[in-house]
Amino acid sequence: MSHPPVPADSSADPLLAGLNPPQREAVLTTEGPVLMLAGAGTGKTAALTARLAHLVRARLAWPSEILCVTFTNKAAREMRERVGAMIGPAVEGMPWLGTFHAIAARMLRRHAELAGLQANFTIIDTDDQLRVLKQLIQAEGLDDKRWPARQLAGLIDRWKNRGLTPDDLDAAENEAYANGRGRAMYAAYQARLKALNACDFGDLLLHMLTVLRRHREVLESWQKRFRYVLVDEYQDTNQVQYLWLRLLAQGRRNICVVGDDDQSIYSWRGAEIANILRFEKDFPGTRVIRLEQNYRSTPDILAAAAGLIGANRERLGKSLWTQANGGDKLRVIGVWDGPEEARRVGDEIERLGREGAPLSTIAILVRAQFQTREFEDRFIAIGLGYRIIGGFRFYERAEIRDAIAYLRLVAQPADDLAFERICNTPRRGLGDRTIERLHRLARAAGQPLAAAALSIADSDELPTRARNTLLALMRDFARWRDLASQTTPAELARTILDESGFSAALQAEKSVEAAGRLENLAELTRAMEDYETLGDFLEHVSLVMDNDAAGDDEKVTIMTIHGAKGLEFDNVFLVGWEEGVFPSQRALDEGGLASLEEERRLAYVAITRARRRCTILHAANRRIYGQWTSSIPSRFIAELPPAHVEEETTLSGGASLWRANWSGRDDPFAHLAETRPDRVRSRGPGWQRAAASSYDTAAARIPETTRSAASFAAQPSADVGVGMRVFHQKFGYGVVTGQEGNKLEIAFENAGTKRVIDSFVKRAD
Repeated sequence: MSHPPVPADSSADPLLAGLNPPQREAVLTTEGPVLMLAGAGTGKTAALTARLAHLVRARLAWPSEILCVTFTNKAAREMRERVGAMIGPAVEGMPWLGTFHAIAARMLRRHAELAGLQANFTIIDTDDQLRVLKQLIQAEGLDDKRWPARQLAGLIDRWKNRGLTPDDLDAAENEAYANGRGRAMYAAYQARLKALNACDFGDLLLHMLTVLRRHREVLESWQKRFRYVLVDEYQDTNQVQYLWLRLLAQGRRNICVVGDDDQSIYSWRGAEIANILRFEKDFPGTRVIRLEQNYRSTPDILAAAAGLIGANRERLGKSLWTQANGGDKLRVIGVWDGPEEARRVGDEIERLGREGAPLSTIAILVRAQFQTREFEDRFIAIGLGYRIIGGFRFYERAEIRDAIAYLRLVAQPADDLAFERICNTPRRGLGDRTIERLHRLARAAGQPLAAAALSIADSDELPTRARNTLLALMRDFARWRDLASQTTPAELARTILDESGFSAALQAEKSVEAAGRLENLAELTRAMEDYETLGDFLEHVSLVMDNDAAGDDEKVTIMTIHGAKGLEFDNVFLVGWEEGVFPSQRALDEGGLASLEEERRLAYVAITRARRRCTILHAANRRIYGQWTSSIPSRFIAELPPAHVEEETTLSGGASLWRANWSGRDDPFAHLAETRPDRVRSRGPGWQRAAASSYDTAAARIPETTRSAASFAAQPSADVGVGMRVFHQKFGYGVVTGQEGNKLEIAFENAGTKRVIDSFVKRAD
């Protein structure tokens, strides 16, 4: 194919109008490798689309000779539309503008036989993938409860993201599933897919990478085809994407990647920040162009974000600036506890509304999904409209609906909808035929499904296993109904989640998603502690769900920080900035420096979502898995430049004291633990360091009217203490061996060691 002639003066391109000098440089530097380091809000999309349009309009390449890769279909559509507005119908000749998976699929169909497939192969979804894996697990005789299909699917996805075939797995990876069966199960899965002439999404890139590596003539043909390679959001690439791109671009080396190392926040789904950090080594002679002029935020917001991210070691470095003037400093507000945090944010939003700020310009960003619950409850109480973006409202999440269905059936045995939802959740081996027979019997007898289940379990209508399963389930519900009158709703829920196997099933998955669901369940039981009866709680949930059906009026946005990347709002509230929440406890305990730096990048992303105002809140006390725990302000607050921050707190010490504790120390936690060893608690490595809070005595200094009632819900009883012999109605006699707030650890004579609420025991001596 002949190539279009190059015009004499490319710099005259009208596409450059409105671009600043670095953006123009990024557009015009067409030859050789280019790394466009684009900070938050610096117009990287404008520069990337202008570059793509310039390559075509300047006749440097035919549209079909340009590979332009995005991460989402939405980004690909938007880019195609913007480029089309610039160059007209020529955009229709760009078959290689799309997502990684879409482009890899198009390439793979041309070389399917080299991957052991036919060109009309099927791309299976997650449900089909799990179905295949379950069949293989059963065929191998493995316990699918101990080694669930979702766990294996997660491992296979991780291996494919890293570009690993079954033959590439080392001993450690092989041991990750079923005591050394990882490689065999992965290989069996791949063989099964090929027999079905199918592949999953991970295969699209992995198969194509394998073909390019093994067949040099194929690689050279693609290298010759693509005169230019453009990649958006390069900091989010995983290993297999990186290897695929590097092979394709090594021929002509005309590759331009756009990204921000300070916004690499997706390691949990395979993204590797090392890809962008080593780009200059992969492509010697790289032209690094920094887009640093920000068009979004105020000077104080940018300066605060820059000061924070400057604490990271693994970064290429850039300094955002703006021509805008004025604006408010970041506000850091310390509150007594989580409920007060929700009330304070609600008050601030109502104030902004009175000042004329539309609710649609306001966002609350959380580190984890479970944090949204208190804000949802508060906003329902005051009639403030809100929407959850990038996820379900708290009470709409599947695991929460399942748990509530158990509670509904305890409260109302005739609730057939609840019975249908949970009779096989977690899986109990009750097939469709069993459920069908249940429905038939219930209709014929005019009974609820639960009553029909008891009747059918006492007959020969079902196989023995199904009868025993139904009978055991009905006995469980009978026991839970008796317990409902003897314990709190929260303790009842914890018992049900434990005894039903619901929590155990999620724990067995051993995935990030399952861990999040367990956190949500813990937050559910925490929420239930505010209600005296199960009926009161279920009524509250009904009111919340009814509000969810409200119209499309102006609403506040609530979402995770991860979900907010790429978005912007006039007013942003960043909540839960405490050690153990943000940075997360998992990052502190397991991830080391790399995870901590990613948490800091996440904080940087959070701050730079704000256009006009950014407010950070931290609480002195927060319930962690249902227990009140003293909290330390996030280290990220201490890293904010004081000149750009306004602090507001009624608490002793505040962020200034925390900043002093952190100053000049590699591990201030160790210092705090040394100075307050009496306050170190046993909640894992991170909490042992972090729990030495300067807020422990703050309650004595805060006026009674400023404390929330919830703050005192966990005060210890004066009637019992460590060493005393006590009696519990369910567990019998025992001796108190530990105490934390209103929770007792008791060594029972016949039931072993249990943790119970002090109000449910009495002294026995």
